[in-house]
Amino acid sequence: MKEDNSLQRKMFLELKDAELFHRAESFGIDYLRSIFDRNVYPSRSALNDLSILEEDFPENSGDPLETLNLLNRYGAPGTTAQIGGRYFGFVHGGIIPVGLAAKNLATFWDQNATVYQSSPISSKLETVVQKWLVQLLSLPSETTAGFVSGTSTANYCALAAARYRILKNLNWDVTKKGLFNAPKIRVVAGRQVHSSMLQAISLAGFGIDNIELVEVDDQGRILADKIPELDNTTILSLQAGNVNTGAFDDFALICKKAKEQGAWIHIDGAFGLWAGATQHFKPLTAGYEHASSWAVDAHKTLNSPYDSGIIFCTDEEALISSLHINAAYLPNENERNGMYYAPEMSRRSRVIELWAILRYLGRTGIEELIHNLHKRAVQFAELLNSEKGFYVLNQVVYNQVLVQCDNDTLTDKVLKEIQEMRECWVGGSSWEGRNVIRISVCSWATTEEDVNRSVDSFRKALRNIKN
Repeated sequence: MKEDNSLQRKMFLELKDAELFHRAESFGIDYLRSIFDRNVYPSRSALNDLSILEEDFPENSGDPLETLNLLNRYGAPGTTAQIGGRYFGFVHGGIIPVGLAAKNLATFWDQNATVYQSSPISSKLETVVQKWLVQLLSLPSETTAGFVSGTSTANYCALAAARYRILKNLNWDVTKKGLFNAPKIRVVAGRQVHSSMLQAISLAGFGIDNIELVEVDDQGRILADKIPELDNTTILSLQAGNVNTGAFDDFALICKKAKEQGAWIHIDGAFGLWAGATQHFKPLTAGYEHASSWAVDAHKTLNSPYDSGIIFCTDEEALISSLHINAAYLPNENERNGMYYAPEMSRRSRVIELWAILRYLGRTGIEELIHNLHKRAVQFAELLNSEKGFYVLNQVVYNQVLVQCDNDTLTDKVLKEIQEMRECWVGGSSWEGRNVIRISVCSWATTEEDVNRSVDSFRKALRNIKN
C-alpha cells in the first residue's frame, strides 16, 4: 500500500499527536512565570531581532515545531508586558487568569458565534452574560447587548442604531434608501470627545465637521448649561471616563432632560462604564440609565483578554435593523443569533472568556478590582505631587493620572527617558495645550510596590535629564 505523505495526513497526525499544543502551552506558561520580572518594554536587541522574521515567503510546507520555536524565541521577547503590573499605557488592561485559561480552551473549540446553529454554547453564554451585565450595571431591563471587538465598534453600532431609529421616526428607512436626501441628523458632543467616537461619527456618515461641539470644564466634562436645545433629530454623545483625566460627564444633570427633549443619548464608556457596577464609584454614573445606548470594553477595566467590547442598546429593533443581514441560508431560531447584534457575521466566541471572568469575580470581585485600580492611581498622584518637578493636573476620580514637568520640552524628555529605562511604561498626551505624561492604571496585577518602583523611574528620569 502506498504511503500517504500528503499535507492533509500530516496535519491529521499533528492534531492527534498534540505535541504542538503541549509545546505552545509550555512556552506560554514560561512567559507568564517571567512576566512580572522582565522589562516592561522589549529591549533594543529584542526589537532588532524581530527582523529575523522578515523572510521570503516559503515555497513548501515546513516543520510546525520549528515554526513555533521561532515564534517563541523571537516573538515573546518582542512583546510588551502589558499583563504585568507596571504597564500604564493607552488604557490597556491586564488579564484575569481564568479569562486567559477560558480563552485558551475556547481556542481549541474555535467557535464561530454567528448563529445558534453554528455554536449553541456561544448563543447560550451571550444570553446569560447579557442578563448579568444589564443587572450588574443597573441598565434598563429592555437593554440588549452585542458582543463586538471593542468600544470603537460598539460606538459605531450605537450610532447606526440611533441613525436607524431617528430616520425611521421621520418616515425614512435608511437601510433601504440610504443617506442621500435623508433628513438631517444632528450630533452634539463635548470638545473632549474621544477619537473612537469621531471615527464612528465619520463611518456613520454624519461628518466630523457637522458635530455641534460643546465647551467642557477643566477636567474635560461637558458643560451642561452650554448644551444647545435638543430634539428628536439629535444624537447626544457623552463620556463615562475622559481618556486623559478619567472624568465623567454629569449624567444626572443632563440625561433625563435630554431624553425628555427626544434626543438619542449615547454614552462612550470604554473603561469608565464599569464604575456603574460598583457601590463606591456608582455615584459617578448616576443618571446614565436614561441613555439609549452605551459602549464599553471588557479588555480594559474588567481585564478580559483582548478583542472584547460590548454595545448596549435599549432599542433592540433599531440595533438589529441597522446591523442584521438577511440571507436564505441563515436560520431563524428562537434562540439568540449573535450576529444580529454585531456588524460581523464571522466572529470568534469572545463571550466565553467574558462569562468565565464575570462568574469568577462576582460583584465583590469587580468592586475590589476597580477600587484597587483607583487606589493605585491615587498613590501615583500623591507620590508624584510630593516630588519636586512633577505636577499632577487632574482630579483622580477613577484610574487616570496626568503629569507635567516645568515645560513641554522637559516633559517630553522625561517621558522618553522613562520609556527607555523600561522599568515601567507610560504614554504621552496633550492637555489644554501642554504636553503631558498620562498614567492609566488598568491591571489587576499592579501593586503598591509596582507604583513605588514606577515613581522611582520618574524620579531617576528627571534627575538624568537635569544632570
